[in-house]
This record gives sequence, C-alpha cells and structure tokens, in this order.
Amino acid sequence: MSIVVTGATGSLGRLVIDELLARVPADQVAAVVRNKDKAADRADRGVELRIADYNAPETLAGAFRSGDRVLLISGSEVGRRVAQHTAVIEAAKAAGVAQLAYTGILGGPDADFDLADEHKATEQLILDSGLPHTFLRNGWYTENYTANLAPVLAHGAVVANAGEGRVASATRGDYAAAAAAVLVSDGHIGTAYELSGDTAWSLAEYAAEIAKASGKEIAYNNVPASVHQEILVGAGVPEAFAAILVDVDQAIGRGRLAGTSGDLARLIGRPTTPLATTVAAAL
Repeated sequence: MSIVVTGATGSLGRLVIDELLARVPADQVAAVVRNKDKAADRADRGVELRIADYNAPETLAGAFRSGDRVLLISGSEVGRRVAQHTAVIEAAKAAGVAQLAYTGILGGPDADFDLADEHKATEQLILDSGLPHTFLRNGWYTENYTANLAPVLAHGAVVANAGEGRVASATRGDYAAAAAAVLVSDGHIGTAYELSGDTAWSLAEYAAEIAKASGKEIAYNNVPASVHQEILVGAGVPEAFAAILVDVDQAIGRGRLAGTSGDLARLIGRPTTPLATTVAAAL
C-alpha cells in the first residue's frame, strides 16, 4: 500500500508530498506526475514516481495499486476537469484503491457559483463509483490574493466586486497539511470536511493589512461586476476565466466563502495561518 498524490508537481501537490515525507517513510509515498524531470527532487528523496496524464486515460492504468490511499488534486484546466477527474476515478476503481480523497470546494453541493460546478460533478462521480472516499472541500487560498500584490502596490488599490463580503481563507500549506493528515490516519472514510481559515476577513481589511505591512496607502475599490470584468481582461486575463473570477467575487459578496467550521484547524492540530503572516511573507 502506498499513499499516492496526483498532480504532485503542482503548487499544492508539492506541499502535500513535503507534509507526507515529514510523517511517513518515503518508500510509502508515490507521486503521479506527467513529467518525471519536474519531479526529480521528489525521486531524490525516495518518492516513487508514477508517470500518467489526466488527459490520457490509458496512462492512468498503472498509476494506482490495490489498497493505495489516493489524493486526487483537482485539475487546473477549468472546463476540462470533469473528463480528467473521470479518468482518474475509473482508474482508481479498477485498481481497487482503499481511499480516494478529493480536493473540492467549500460548500460542496451547496456552492452556487460557476467555479464550483466541476467540483460538484466530480463529487457525484465519486459517490456513484462506490469508492471509499473523503471530500476535502478547500476554501479560498490566501495566495490567490497575495500572488497579485505587485499591481495592488503599483496602483495603490485592491480592486474587486465582492462588496463587504468576507473570505475565510487559508494558505496552501494549511490545506496540504490537512490532506496529509487525512491520508496517513484512519477514520476519514465517508467524511466531507469543510476546510477554511479560522477567521473571515473583508477585502477592505485585506487592503488595510497590506497598507500596514508595506507602509503604502492602499484602498479597497469595490466596482460593478462589469467593470471588474473589463479590468481583468484588460490586464490579460482570458475573458472566460475573468468571468469566473468576477462570479466568485459575487459569491463572496453573498457569504459563500466566509464559513469557519474549524475543520481545517482540527485536522492540522494548530490554528490556520493568519492573513497578516501571508501578506508579510508575500511582500
């Protein structure tokens, strides 16, 4: 039996592997990757590499073994993920894995924004498969914001159409630690965890935190959805993806990413990373 992480060279996957290596011997960990060269550092640490591609179902036949515990990290190609995830689920079922954990989105079937659609479809596919499963419904990553600090500092403003909505974000490291905790311990089959940060914050508070940490004046400019769409497209974001981001902001305005269940802190055994810490690190 191995603990298998798909998408293991991605931003989240790499952190999950690191968390697993801190908890179990390397020979119990396997990484499913498309390019073995990008995972050379994982192999150097003793992690088994299994070469497969979400977009090539035939390659997934050898990715899993009977009794494996598998983490399916959702694909990054919005619009293609249901087909990709279907291929992984079918391969996992054919192999007879002992657990399939999936990184979905906060709210699960109750999430009412466009970005959630493929996650909801994937959860249903897993339920229909009959596989022993665990749903890790990740909230928003704080890095979704702090990765874009350069234009915020350049223009002196956080621009969004989220109104006064709040976001209970956590870092990728927090979510990775939760995934590892679920994969190395028992008692999680059939459970759906609503994972989010301990504290929900508003974008006005986010702007104030950047101002405090940077010493610059930073405003929060709440704009109409149509204006935000134009700004994002003008900055080079593809129109379809810009529409998804605008729709997420509207969901934030409705409170859909503000839930603080405490599941994440309980799984990782510590408080989630504060917004101020992540902002300071990004700066």
